[in-house]
Amino acid sequence: MADQTLPTNAWPANAAPSDLISPGRKRLGRALMAAATLGLLAVIAVQILYKTEVDTIGFETWRPVVYAYVLWGVALGIGQVLTRGEDGQRALFLLPALLFTIAMVIFPTLFGFYIALTDWNLSSFSGRKFNGLDNFWQMLADPYYRNALFNMVLYVLAVLVEYVIAFGLALLLNAQIRARKFFRVVFLMPLMLSPVAVSWMIGKSLMEYRFGPAAALARQLGWENPAFFSNPITARISIMVLDAWTFIPFMMIMLLAGLQAMSREVLEAARVDGANAWQTFWQVTFPLMLPVSVTAIILRIIFKLKLADIIITVTSGGPGGATDSVSSFIYREYRDRSNVGYGTMLAMAYLIIIIVFVTWLLKFANRFVRNVN
Repeated sequence: MADQTLPTNAWPANAAPSDLISPGRKRLGRALMAAATLGLLAVIAVQILYKTEVDTIGFETWRPVVYAYVLWGVALGIGQVLTRGEDGQRALFLLPALLFTIAMVIFPTLFGFYIALTDWNLSSFSGRKFNGLDNFWQMLADPYYRNALFNMVLYVLAVLVEYVIAFGLALLLNAQIRARKFFRVVFLMPLMLSPVAVSWMIGKSLMEYRFGPAAALARQLGWENPAFFSNPITARISIMVLDAWTFIPFMMIMLLAGLQAMSREVLEAARVDGANAWQTFWQVTFPLMLPVSVTAIILRIIFKLKLADIIITVTSGGPGGATDSVSSFIYREYRDRSNVGYGTMLAMAYLIIIIVFVTWLLKFANRFVRNVN
């Protein structure tokens, strides 16, 4: 190893730590990482070909892939030290987190894509069989899945109404009113409850069409048959109300924090200039609250995209799938039909839709806030 290092005075005074490593040592580190990576990819490819019955050479279990992954992680750490020296040693502290993320996020996602290309029904005795893109073509022709996607568009648009209500409540709680602390606690109570508890407490009890208090009040107001979940339109609206009642406090508390952090001098200057309450809100408060508002709306949309528990508990997607979200529809595909392959294809397609939509939403929100400011 004598040729791996050079005298200190042979290097420039401003050389980086990685520049003090000999080229031979760097080549050794890169070769080790490349060989380990190729070996891991080869083991994975052989196992995938074997499991999809394309080739007869492979392993009965995925255990060799786990062993290859562990060896790849060790080789990656050694290669970092060989090629980067002290910087590579510091990178070793990040290596466990990287390996954990790959093992717990990347691999399961790739395995999910593999399951999506199989015909796998737990009620069938034939087991899992590779069927290519059959599940994808079935998804495109599934009217219930398209209906669930349409419902998600409606549920996401309802976030704008929730935002208006949450902003109004935040303004109210930020004002100098009596029992302000009491009302803050009261308005936050729905957020403290589980959506399943809200579903049973309100959807299954309060809104029960025979003996529920809400149904009794609706009869007193002239609604002959107050069945909140029997008609597709009223069922969708009822689900939106239940979900909004649960999560409006989340947006409200974020907006209230933004209002309390706002400079009082700016508001006082607007009043001194003669602006009334509406002008102060529309020209001063609302523009200053845009970054907080956009953050609250984006977070609420992300929560809305996962809407399932209230629908599953109250309506099970009915009537006739009218209230189904994509998540609840996928859940029922697993639970009621035991169709793992097709359900996974639906989930993978929805994952891609969410990634594309949220990425576009973040870029649009960033551009919108920058243009307004």
